[in-house]
Amino acid sequence: MNTKKTIANDLFFASVEEFLKEGRSVEMTVKGYSMRPFLRSERDVVILAPLAKDAPLRRGQVVLFRQQGRHILHRYVGERRGECVMKGDGNYRIEEVVPRGDVVAYVSAVKLSNGRRIAYRGLCWRVRTLWSRGVKLLRTVAVDVKHKIIKQEI
Repeated sequence: MNTKKTIANDLFFASVEEFLKEGRSVEMTVKGYSMRPFLRSERDVVILAPLAKDAPLRRGQVVLFRQQGRHILHRYVGERRGECVMKGDGNYRIEEVVPRGDVVAYVSAVKLSNGRRIAYRGLCWRVRTLWSRGVKLLRTVAVDVKHKIIKQEI
């Protein structure tokens, strides 16, 4: 029987970090919409893998990081002044900047609600990433145009 329990985020992520420190992977159901359409809330499951402190991050890699007492799952987009810049696929122009030490794990695979598994850096992962980023670009342009139209009407 598969039963779900609800626990506080701070306790959950403390356990996640302990498992990762032991070199174990962790499966976690996605909650939230900031990585939409790449990841779907309460449907997709990510497999988090430990990330060595000296391991380089790759642009486009989805990582779990700490920021202001929260754990967030977003895409690594680059570095600025020695810190990591992250963005959610579903976020409009919002980015987080965190020290490298606050990056806890990376997503090694995604289990979709239909049972399919998509491995990091595989062909399906790349196609879904391109699609998700393309949707984000179109949405960003649409919001910018909408804002310009609203400003002109005022």
